[in-house]
This record gives sequence, structure tokens and C-alpha cells, in this order.
Amino acid sequence: MTKLTRTFALAAAFLAAGTAIASAHTLEQRSINQRLAIEEGRQTGSITWLEGRRLRAEQQRIMRLEKVLKADGHLSTSDKRILRNLQNDARSHIYAEKTDSRRRLGFLPRVGN
Repeated sequence: MTKLTRTFALAAAFLAAGTAIASAHTLEQRSINQRLAIEEGRQTGSITWLEGRRLRAEQQRIMRLEKVLKADGHLSTSDKRILRNLQNDARSHIYAEKTDSRRRLGFLPRVGN
């Protein structure tokens, strides 16, 4: 096997692995990751109590919509696109809240959700 052939074979293997990883990243896994990001922001203080409630409510709305769209047993391509766009928006909201420099005051206890 020549060096060029090995290079192409390796590139094809990486491309196939990347596609498999991307398809394994389901809507549910993204939701879990976003909930973990919210909780991490709450723990570090970069997301305030009120912001955390609002971000978690947004995640709940997305999950409810997914259940409604999945009522017939499957998600169409357009349903998946809608949910993906909503999750993208939610992720940008999480990032914005984590980086808006509002901090929980250090002497206040962490109360509530």
C-alpha cells in the first residue's frame, strides 16, 4: 500500500467516524448537555437563580414540543430541523447568560432551582 493510498484510507476512516459520532449526538443528548451547562453555570455563579429558571423552562418547552411532534411515532426531517434550531437558540441563550458578567453575590446562599 503506497503512502498516498494509506493517506486516503485514513482520511476516509476519519470521515466515516465523524459521521457516526455526529449522528449519535441525538436531540436528547443535546438536551442533557444543555441542562448540565446550566447547572454548571449555577454552581459557578455565572448564571443567576432567575436566569437558571428561565433557561430550564426553555429546555422544558423544547422537550414538550418534541413529545408533541413525536406523537405519531416518529420525527420527520422538518420536525428534527425545528427542534435542532430551537436547541441551537437555547444553547446561545445559555452561553449569553454565562458570559454576561452578572454574578450571584457571594454571600447569598444558593436557593431554589
